[in-house]
Amino acid sequence: MTLLKREEWQQFVRDVDWAPSYVDEEAIYPEWHCGTGKVPREAWAKWEESYKVTYPEYVVGQREKEASAYAVKAALQRSDNFDNLDEGWKSATKMHFGGVALVESAAILGELKMARFGLNGAWRNMAAFGALDELRHSQVTTFFGHEFIAKDPQYDWTQKTFHTNNWVPIAARMLFDSIMISPNVVDMAIELPFTFETGFTNLQFIALSADALESGDVNFANMISSIQTDEARHSQQGGPTLEILVEHDPVRAQWVIDKSFWGSARLFSALTGPAMDYYTPLEHRRQSYREFMEEWIVDQFIRTIEDYGLKKPWYWDEFMNGLDTWHHGLHMGLWYWRPTLWWRPKAGVSKDERAWLTEKYPTWEKLYGDKWDVMIDNVNADNVEATLPETLPWLCSNCNLPCSIVTQSRSGIWRARDWELEYDGRKYHFCTNACRQIFWKDRDTVNHETLIDRFLAGQIQPMDVAGILGYMGLTPEVMGDDPDYEAWTRDYVGRPVSGLVTPTGVTAR
Repeated sequence: MTLLKREEWQQFVRDVDWAPSYVDEEAIYPEWHCGTGKVPREAWAKWEESYKVTYPEYVVGQREKEASAYAVKAALQRSDNFDNLDEGWKSATKMHFGGVALVESAAILGELKMARFGLNGAWRNMAAFGALDELRHSQVTTFFGHEFIAKDPQYDWTQKTFHTNNWVPIAARMLFDSIMISPNVVDMAIELPFTFETGFTNLQFIALSADALESGDVNFANMISSIQTDEARHSQQGGPTLEILVEHDPVRAQWVIDKSFWGSARLFSALTGPAMDYYTPLEHRRQSYREFMEEWIVDQFIRTIEDYGLKKPWYWDEFMNGLDTWHHGLHMGLWYWRPTLWWRPKAGVSKDERAWLTEKYPTWEKLYGDKWDVMIDNVNADNVEATLPETLPWLCSNCNLPCSIVTQSRSGIWRARDWELEYDGRKYHFCTNACRQIFWKDRDTVNHETLIDRFLAGQIQPMDVAGILGYMGLTPEVMGDDPDYEAWTRDYVGRPVSGLVTPTGVTAR
């Protein structure tokens, strides 16, 4: 029997579709799951992606990736590589493991939803491979992180982060639930594969992979590079879906892009910005967070959406300005509220590090320098208690991140702006105008309670820092703390400290 060539049989197996005769099509592809909206059903016949992978090819490729990743891991288990890593870099990996492992598991559900309700056979076929990809990512990330629990109990948060009420995963769930769990598959394909995986996973996986190699963490670099090769394939679901939606409903396409890009940018300013600009040892930093964002996100994203006939999001100036401030304010907040973290945030403000920050961000010293000076002088005066929190920061009702974006008036007063909105008898608070606008248009989170809402409602008991930490699931052995105070404060020992301005605007000592 003559075997068919690949090109002769592939189209039949990857693009299987038929017209149902025993049940209404709406019963198989309900609108609330499929989300076709203004797009005619027949338009989805044009959906086409470029990879066209077959299952035998997929299995061979994945087996090679697995063999490579685990071979490197096995070799490094017999070395002292982990023990020699910088504590700041270890914190970057703890953030990644805790913030990503279970997100990969949630992504399995998103891919399976597209595999079931995608409106084209080729799309459903690609999503089935995407679900297998995400299953692999969840397993490999969880397994790699689990190895280090015996060395450091903070790595246990690889598996438990999203099962807690910690404020960081609450903010992450706000984004990932909105782009993986709740949307219909058309919106999901644009929010998850197109906006998030085509753009922002580059930031987390490529940028951190480069920094990992520079820092000597070959194990971590190999793991996330292996994952990114899968993302590059199944992210191709986004382009064909966006192309069809733009043709029939460009207003909806623009809105879905705009809100998912904003949410991703806000979250990654907390997850990746501090890791790149503060936790990675100075000598191993290849690019600043802003430089990487401009190269891999800004330029690529704008070119891509303009190719589809879309425009820059309406908040673009606010976003670009935020590249100079968002992650710096969040880093300062993460360090100040360090007992609420499952990693050890490195302050990263020695004289050399401040010089680097000022070179990369010309306004850094003006906006943040004197605030860190207060911290430094308190540490050098053996008054670390003064650098610890007494309550929680105010959290945005949309992204659930702290309202920590700063401005400075002509009089020199340092302010964190709060954008307010009243709706249905309740006042909501937002970190940015764009978060307020997105909240108002969708109102998806109207009934969501931030950690602050829960605290003020008495759901957290006792109503003090100890009660907050207990509510978040933090125990003394995993609470975050600076890994080396002396490393960034010794440069300033013996200097005058009068006339400094505290973060609240009160003159220090």
